[in-house]
Amino acid sequence: MSEETAATTKAPTLFRNYVSFAGAVVVVASLSSIVLLFLIEITKSAENPYLGIVTYVILPGFLILGVLIIVAGMLLERRRRRRWPESELAAYPRIDLNDTRQRRVAFALVGVSFVFIFMSAFGSYRAYEFSESVEFCGRTCHAVMKPEYVAFQNGSHARIRCVDCHVGSGPESYARSKLNGARQLYSLAFNKYSKPINTPVHNMRPANETCEHCHWPAKFYGPLLKTFNHYAYDEQNSLRQTRMLINVGGGSPGSGPVAGIHWHMNLANEITYIATDVHRQVIPWIRVKDQQGKVTEYFDRRRPLTNAQIVAGEQRRMDCIDCHNRPAHAYLPPDVAVDQSFASGRLDPSLPYLKRQAIEVLNKTYATEDEAVKAIALSLDTFYRSNYSALYQQKGELVKGAISETQRIYQTYFFPEMKTSWETHPNNIGHLYSDGCFRCHDGEHVTNTGKLISNDCSICHTVLSDSARPATNLKPLMVQHPVDLGGLADRKCETCHKANQPFRHPLNLGDISSFQCVECHPRK
Repeated sequence: MSEETAATTKAPTLFRNYVSFAGAVVVVASLSSIVLLFLIEITKSAENPYLGIVTYVILPGFLILGVLIIVAGMLLERRRRRRWPESELAAYPRIDLNDTRQRRVAFALVGVSFVFIFMSAFGSYRAYEFSESVEFCGRTCHAVMKPEYVAFQNGSHARIRCVDCHVGSGPESYARSKLNGARQLYSLAFNKYSKPINTPVHNMRPANETCEHCHWPAKFYGPLLKTFNHYAYDEQNSLRQTRMLINVGGGSPGSGPVAGIHWHMNLANEITYIATDVHRQVIPWIRVKDQQGKVTEYFDRRRPLTNAQIVAGEQRRMDCIDCHNRPAHAYLPPDVAVDQSFASGRLDPSLPYLKRQAIEVLNKTYATEDEAVKAIALSLDTFYRSNYSALYQQKGELVKGAISETQRIYQTYFFPEMKTSWETHPNNIGHLYSDGCFRCHDGEHVTNTGKLISNDCSICHTVLSDSARPATNLKPLMVQHPVDLGGLADRKCETCHKANQPFRHPLNLGDISSFQCVECHPRK
């Protein structure tokens, strides 16, 4: 080879090595896939969380990995060539934009870099945007978050994003949520999560940053008329309708008297309490500071705390979430869910004993959702086919509809794989199926001077009418149980309707322990 030829012969670029070629393949494949999936996303009609994860999270990661592999291959190739003296490789690349070839390469590199940075920025924003979506929160970790997602979709806050309550705005909230998400990802990957998911969420944003954006405490005032429909367990699925005034009350003197339920949320009042259990159901100590600055402390006389326990205990200031603790993820008890289905027309009261049979099959224990769905269908179909054959022939479609609706109720509020139901997540609104209001208003919280937190029913609601007891005058009615409880009439509701443990009758019922309550306590 002549000296002139050797001088004009240029060494191949550092890119020409097998490692960089492999990185280039990864980059091209990732880029092509991103473009293809992006086109699919903008042309499809239905949301798919997995498509967004792949397009804006996983594939960009592979794209960056490919670029890093290319750079690593070039560095390795450079090291290899420097080991051979005849290569005469310079310590650093020579850049001369007066050289036509180098100028073209430089412009091409700038153009490609611009496109790559633009796509990275766009992809990063889309990844951020998608990670804030309800689909990402509820359907990515499908098995774990299924109970919360399904209950959320059937609640009154279904059009609010999860992050609006659980994350908040600003970089600090975002960073904190993603760090917490990394821990959750680890729990998911190594099956370290609890079943059911523990509540309440102790790092939940305060209510004044979430609830009060829509629900303005200063405008709470007056009573709220509400009608309760309850269907009996008898053959006729008899309807009992109760109309009540719920004393919502006011949270601001400017909107009316500060009284009723929302007295607790009057901004001038400060209620602090200590709960001794993780679910905040046992509250042995309460401190109330009124708008004049007067402080009153109440102790549960059945389980008083010592001064040391009060000092060491976690003192929480009461806000909306302490009563409305299931605002977006409510799991309804079967009794309530079936009553709602009757009232909305999804279940037909003309099917004999439908309330009783539906509740019975919903309350059974199943290992999986599929097992429950099959058992519900078999149980209800067998009951009507065997006991009401003529009706079954005439109203077979109604029976099928009842089966379908009962299955829907189970799939909405029961999740055996995650061991989640209304029993594991008590709702503090009311006091029928869990302590709720009676956590404090139980007649047992007393001051050192003997002042009680009242448990008078009329504080919170006034019964206007009861279809089981026609009013003879205009006086408000007292709350009355649908069956005669005898000596148990002074017990709290959750004594029998307790959520977190099976109900045990105060008497030994022997062989009739499986009977429905109304079989011994007929309605008046």
